[in-house]
Amino acid sequence: MKTKLKDKELVKKFMSGDSSALEILINRHKDRVFTYILFIVKNEKLAEDIFQDTFIKVIKSLRKGKYNEQGIFVSWVIRIAHNLTIDYFRKQSRMPTYSNDENPDTDIFNSSKFSDMTIEDELIKDQIASEVRSLVDILPEEQREVVLLRHFGNLSFKEIAEQTDVSINTALGRMRYALINLRKLIEEKKLNLSVI
Repeated sequence: MKTKLKDKELVKKFMSGDSSALEILINRHKDRVFTYILFIVKNEKLAEDIFQDTFIKVIKSLRKGKYNEQGIFVSWVIRIAHNLTIDYFRKQSRMPTYSNDENPDTDIFNSSKFSDMTIEDELIKDQIASEVRSLVDILPEEQREVVLLRHFGNLSFKEIAEQTDVSINTALGRMRYALINLRKLIEEKKLNLSVI
């Protein structure tokens, strides 16, 4: 049964003319790709547009033979989505924005404080997310990319390393420096990023 085939087998089938193979790939990964885009752009209609553009580009790239079979298909698709999202914001000449707790041991992207919230808590959370995003945008490009791919694209460090053509240690190092820089920025700006 085709739905049990691995991504690379489905890619081969599509490239040899089987369009139903691409439909299976899209259905398999659409939630992850769409969620990644939506988290960055925070606008459902815009996310849908970029999502469609992403798969149009995927189709064109596959037809031109631009897919590297060594890579992980979904990582490659998220990379395309990431680039299209950045292109969109460059055209708009603005980049959306995110932020971290004053506690250096706290992961700003993974807080249990964000569950079971009131409307006021939701508003505070949105403000914090906006501040975190603005801080992420200040990071050097390589660090920003790792943060976005890891926390908003849900990629593993292995996938990030493959997608950005660096070693896993380099990807981990970039994340470490990104978190250090975010903490410094939070201290400089005297931000309070806790949901009370």
